[in-house]
Amino acid sequence: MKQFIQPLLFLLLTAVAFFLNILGLMQVIPLYITLPILFLAIYLTIYSFANRRVYRGMR
Repeated sequence: MKQFIQPLLFLLLTAVAFFLNILGLMQVIPLYITLPILFLAIYLTIYSFANRRVYRGMR
């Protein structure tokens, strides 16, 4: 169940970070705060989708 919830949580985080970045582009919030948050959210989303079904050997 964790493998299903984690990517959805990161997608939600990406949407929130995108909204914050829009506020940053309107100069409500500084861009040097919103851009790293957006980068980390996109990175974690891609990382969580890419490492879902990795073969980890026989256990």
